[in-house]
Amino acid sequence: MKYMDLLIKPASGRCNMHCAYCFYRDETENRTVDDYGMMTEETTRALIDRAYAEADSVRFMFQGGEPTLRGLPFFQSFVSYALENGLASFALQTNGTLINDEWIAFLRDNDFLVGLSIDGDGKTHDAYRKGANGKGTFKRVFETSRKLINAGVKLNSLVTVTEKGARDARSVYSFLKRNGMRYQQYIPCIDPIGEEGLPYSLTPEAYGRFLISLFHLYYSDWKKGDYVSIRYFDNLVLMLTGEEAEECGMNGICSSSFTIEADGSVYPCDFYVLDEYRLGNVVTDTFASLAEKRNESGFVSASMKKDPECLACRFHPLCNGGCRRNRENFSTGVIERNRFCISYRKFFSECLPLLLEMAESEKAMRRKV
Repeated sequence: MKYMDLLIKPASGRCNMHCAYCFYRDETENRTVDDYGMMTEETTRALIDRAYAEADSVRFMFQGGEPTLRGLPFFQSFVSYALENGLASFALQTNGTLINDEWIAFLRDNDFLVGLSIDGDGKTHDAYRKGANGKGTFKRVFETSRKLINAGVKLNSLVTVTEKGARDARSVYSFLKRNGMRYQQYIPCIDPIGEEGLPYSLTPEAYGRFLISLFHLYYSDWKKGDYVSIRYFDNLVLMLTGEEAEECGMNGICSSSFTIEADGSVYPCDFYVLDEYRLGNVVTDTFASLAEKRNESGFVSASMKKDPECLACRFHPLCNGGCRRNRENFSTGVIERNRFCISYRKFFSECLPLLLEMAESEKAMRRKV
């Protein structure tokens, strides 16, 4: 069975919030067309038809901007048409401010995995995640999290780790866990293209301390039988059992997924929705031809280039250099060492023995099955 992953931006970069660190707003400001409008029915049908012409099963992931700005009827129509064509699974990344009871019923009934952007408690979240009116959004987002959990919707809390958030891993982790958010994903904040040293900028030193503190909380709860899923750590354990990571960027090579803008334009990665990386358009091009164009461009092969010191590092088999976005120098176009190299070295130096313990436990459990 052939499987395909598609990341779709049905409302382009439009958003009803104004988060200080928004990487996608930075991308829209660095390309010729900043807003591709709303995805049309024609583009939607072409996207789905072309996907099932080449795959038996497709995972459709919706992101923005804020994808729910496209409206619930669009999603209802999309899901209905996709399921008429083949096997499908769905995911939505949202800021949660527009989710109401009708949305929740739809997400539950169609088994969506919902990634909800929430940076911790009110003080941490509202520092940078503000509405268009300049006010914090925590109260509304937290209310949405409660409703999603109570309705039984699969929920993954998405935490952007800023310098401020990195100062107290315990308070962020404990807040999420205490409020039923037991599937957590921590995303290191990235600076805008060509900029650094901003108020929210995450330094390698701070991120290293954060990873160590967060892991000890994760490990302690696992040891007590009170397991909380943290995607990055889960993947490290998976890799130590001999399997590949499922998280993009952890295997040392960019994945073969596609990102699709509202007008149907296709790009090789969500972090590279820029003019120079445009591969084509789903309305006029097959995914096979788009994949060929991606290969010809050298986008994926470029992610395999590593700094010599990186290759010599004893932690390279686990780190693999990390995400290309954190290794690229946009001024020179050169793939360098990961800007968080120091972070990972400190983390692995302290926590690798405990990760190995968790991996051995996982392998022992598999042998019993």
